Amino acid sequence: MRRTLPSLMALQCFEAAVRHLSFTRAAEELNLTQSAVSRQIRALEDFIGRPLFERVKQRLVLTVAGEAYAAAVQDVLDRAEAATLQLMAYSGEGGMLTIAMLPTFGSRWLVPRLGDFAARYPDIQLNLVTQVRPFDFDKVEADVAIHFGPALWPGAICHRLMGEDIVPVCAPALLGGRPHLDDAREILDYTLLQHTTRPQAWNDWLHAAGIEGLTGNEAGLLSGPRFEHFFMVIQAAVAGLGIAVLPQFLVEEELQSGRLVLALNMPVRSQHAYYLVHPATKADLYKVRVFREWLLEQATRDGVAAVPV
Repeated sequence: MRRTLPSLMALQCFEAAVRHLSFTRAAEELNLTQSAVSRQIRALEDFIGRPLFERVKQRLVLTVAGEAYAAAVQDVLDRAEAATLQLMAYSGEGGMLTIAMLPTFGSRWLVPRLGDFAARYPDIQLNLVTQVRPFDFDKVEADVAIHFGPALWPGAICHRLMGEDIVPVCAPALLGGRPHLDDAREILDYTLLQHTTRPQAWNDWLHAAGIEGLTGNEAGLLSGPRFEHFFMVIQAAVAGLGIAVLPQFLVEEELQSGRLVLALNMPVRSQHAYYLVHPATKADLYKVRVFREWLLEQATRDGVAAVPV
């Protein structure tokens, strides 16, 4: 059955006009005349049967229908472009491997090792994107992901990479000249820097340190500034905003340089671990298979046993 779709040119003109809120600038981007873009938009509105733009005090604005349609069109064009670029990059068995990774883990642990992978597999082009939470592989253009948490991801295979020890760190000046705190309970006298996707991290560390009877909000969480990414928490700690509890391997550079110190030398093993995750349907793809083997080799060099789940 024939699809009910407008022309691709009309959609491109609409998407460009949405971004610029100007037919003139959209025309410049697409190397068309302003009247040509206007005709394409008018044809699209006629096809749909509803206006997508209106003018308010000489300004071009989207209608309610236009706003809803714009989000869908931009998503479709983005996905089509990504698929096209992936095919254009394809050469031999390799092609493009898209890795969805945790930003700080990626920049501090994975990226410094990628030169070795690139040298071994020059036919594979890497495309690194960030994702801080689990996602649906059917809706996100990614071949594999690096995930922290339990080994649970519907429809996917999880390969354990490594565990982690979390430690309390802060700027040296925050301790007022002392090399470290004398007692774990002293930490409660300081601002505790929080990580949005690890809301229980401080509770876990304090519990392991033997500190009980804490009061927090309704969810039992302690107060303190919250940051979405570890690199933000690290910078906040370096700036002296408070004490952060962080994976020790992610702050080795700051600890060695003296920008951060251990508030207490009391590492606590996290309950969860880092995993390489990929859809079961992609397990035998060449690019996924060789990256999996290479990454597990890197993790093993760090003394980590890798087990598929």
